[in-house]
Amino acid sequence: MGVNTLTGEGLAQALMGAQVVVDVANSPSFEDKAALEFFERSGHNLLAAEAAAGVQHHVALSVVGTDRLLASGYFRAKMAQENLIKASKIPYTILRATQFFEFVSAIAQSAIEGQMVRLSPALFQPVASDDVAAALADVAVENPLNGTIELAGPEQIRLDEFVRLFFRATRDARKVVTDVHARYFGLELNDQSLTPGDNPRIGSIHFEDWLKRSLS
Repeated sequence: MGVNTLTGEGLAQALMGAQVVVDVANSPSFEDKAALEFFERSGHNLLAAEAAAGVQHHVALSVVGTDRLLASGYFRAKMAQENLIKASKIPYTILRATQFFEFVSAIAQSAIEGQMVRLSPALFQPVASDDVAAALADVAVENPLNGTIELAGPEQIRLDEFVRLFFRATRDARKVVTDVHARYFGLELNDQSLTPGDNPRIGSIHFEDWLKRSLS
C-alpha cells in the first residue's frame, strides 16, 4: 500500500512500530498557497499518525534562513511546518540545511536573461546532498534536541561565483552578471540571508570536488 501524507492514506501502517521518523517531504509546488497547504496538511497528518503510533523522535529537514526569508510564500510555508512540529508533543529535532550543490543548475536557470544569468553576490554556504543525508542519519540516532541545528558546506562562496564555477566546469558559454539587486527566487538577498549562524555542523565535501565527481 502507498503512503500519502496529504490524505493520511497508509500512514498508520507505515509507522507501526516506528520509534523515529525522518521527514524530508517537500511541496511539489512553490506557489504560495499550494506550498502552505502541502506543509500544513501533510505535517498535521504525519504528526497525528506519529502520536498514535508512539513515535519518540520526529526529525525534519528545513532550510537555513527560513526565518529571515518570510517575504517568500515558500519559506512562510516552511516556517508553518516548523511551528507545527514545535507545537506537537512529539520530541523533535529540526535540521536546517543550506542550499544543496545539486541545485546549482536550477539557480542558474532561475536567473536567465537571454544569454546572461543575473545573480546576487550574496554569500552562502552550500552543501552536498550526501552530507545532508549523513547528518540526518546522525541526528536520527541521537537524542531529540527539541530545537534546531544547522548544517552547511565547508566553505562560503558568493552566489554569482558559485554559478561561474559551475559554468566553467561544464563549459557553458553564458555570462554571469553580478547585480546586488538580483532576486533569488523572488527575494533580494544580503550576506546573512542564506548563511548559517554560529557553530553549524559542517559537511566534508567541497564544491570543486563535488563538481569533478559529478562531471566525471
